[in-house]
Amino acid sequence: MILYFSGTGNSKYVAQRMAEALNQSLLSMNDCIRSHDTSPVETDERLVIVTPTYAWRIPRLVRDWLLETEFPGAAQVWFIMTCGSEIGHASRYNRSLCQTKGLTDMGTAQIIMPENYIAMFDAPQAEEARRIVAKAQPDIDRSIAAVREGRPFPPPHDRLYDRFMSGPVNPIFYACFVKSSAFTVSEACTGCGRCARRCPTNSITLRDGRPVWGKGCTHCMACICYCPTSAIEYGKKSLGKPRYHFEAL
Repeated sequence: MILYFSGTGNSKYVAQRMAEALNQSLLSMNDCIRSHDTSPVETDERLVIVTPTYAWRIPRLVRDWLLETEFPGAAQVWFIMTCGSEIGHASRYNRSLCQTKGLTDMGTAQIIMPENYIAMFDAPQAEEARRIVAKAQPDIDRSIAAVREGRPFPPPHDRLYDRFMSGPVNPIFYACFVKSSAFTVSEACTGCGRCARRCPTNSITLRDGRPVWGKGCTHCMACICYCPTSAIEYGKKSLGKPRYHFEAL
């Protein structure tokens, strides 16, 4: 089985490629997290988890859901992490998660996809995004081959920088940057509610036809990147930046 969490479509795309190539079923962790569904998930022995990289690890809400959910039948787990540049030393924390769950860690693969974290970085224009996705195909194919053949992913590099970013920087990043207070909405808002429907933590509600952000934001960027009128901004950091979601390619 292929489990995926996705904010703006990168990880969903990779998961769909994996599922089609391996003839495996797909499960959206977004749906499970939104509905607070932690009932057991029946799988075969091989489990593939596809997720974006948040602060050089898997997202906390994904980690928490995996810890709370049982996977009868699962024995081996491959992690595939999409990112704009790097995943740091996330493999260490994925391995620890597997140990807690009593599962065999088969490694973590990094897939570089178009950047979407416009609260801090620039998202690519459409043509550049297409180029990045095309360049990612061989890495996706290698990941598919490893799972199909039951091989572990090659060990990632283990630099001091990677350990630092996934280690002490991760909690500092969440504490200092992952907040919803900077989100604003302009008069261009039509009240369509797409932002609220896409929020994986149910943190957005509509008040008088306009979105209001609560405190559970995980910075997936789905609300700002899927807004059809580009009415949402993240303070001044997103001003003038292109929005990115995979389906826009």
